[in-house]
Amino acid sequence: MRVETVVITGASAGVGRAVARRFARDKARIALIARGRDGLEATAREIEAAGGVALVLPCDVADGAAVEAAAARAEAELGPIDIWINVAFAGILAPFTDIDPADYARATDVTYMGQVHGVRAALKHMLPRDRGHIVLTGSALAYRGIPLQTAYCAAKHAIQGFQDSLRAELFHAKSRVHVAMVQLPGVNTPQFDWIKTDMPRRPRPASPPYQPEIAAEAIHYAAHHRRKQILVGAPTVMAIWGDRLASSLLDRYLGATGIAGQQDKARVVPDRQDNLWRPVPGDHGAHGRFDREARRHSPQLWLTTHRGVAATAAAALAGAGLALLARRRSAA
Repeated sequence: MRVETVVITGASAGVGRAVARRFARDKARIALIARGRDGLEATAREIEAAGGVALVLPCDVADGAAVEAAAARAEAELGPIDIWINVAFAGILAPFTDIDPADYARATDVTYMGQVHGVRAALKHMLPRDRGHIVLTGSALAYRGIPLQTAYCAAKHAIQGFQDSLRAELFHAKSRVHVAMVQLPGVNTPQFDWIKTDMPRRPRPASPPYQPEIAAEAIHYAAHHRRKQILVGAPTVMAIWGDRLASSLLDRYLGATGIAGQQDKARVVPDRQDNLWRPVPGDHGAHGRFDREARRHSPQLWLTTHRGVAATAAAALAGAGLALLARRRSAA
């Protein structure tokens, strides 16, 4: 397999860290973008230990010029960018009316504009070569908003609309550059320990989360196939289809359950740090504190990425069922 050059934003921890590890198994050349140097350098060591090549590029994705400069360095030092993966985000867990406007704008700049800046930087290099894969990291919340996360949900909705428009433009231009979006469920990452919150109790995922390695496999698959969208986990599918079928009812249901469902029993400590405006020091790895309850497998993702096998098995089962029915009727 040809060695690929990959750029990953949000690569210092969480899903981005797991994605970097996944591409390191391919011996890829990987440019790592995030603000936290401690996590970036730890990620780089893991990549090199696995046989890959790492380039640490400390950068705030909300700064478009800095992202373009990082892309230029990646091209110069690692070679032509084959794959660009946007993972970086920032969140706030609080009622909308309690969020400072500057904080809201910051979360939007990182989560939405950060991906826009990444796409712009990637296309600057990919369009002249007429090849490349860009992966946007989305969420079930790109289709179904939940309480306490207005900034994050709005940004993910915006990314989904951005992808639609951009893909149409690329098809019009007959470009072979491909843009995919991976819609994730809750994932067991350190985000719940550093997301900014004004709530009295510690943030937690609304439903049992998935391990970040599952998200990484989905993103790796999206980077190598020409699918528009990959849905990860049954909760994602249920949220998207539930909103299509009963959106108003979900508003009421989430209004009744979504506030308490996103908080632990333990209270937020007074000196808790968040990463909205600056990184939390240290190396935080890929996993959060929910290893005991996190799901390690996603049958839904397997079916999504093995459509041919699933269709063949379904057809075989249907054929067997029809044959059995026919025998019973003939015996009767």
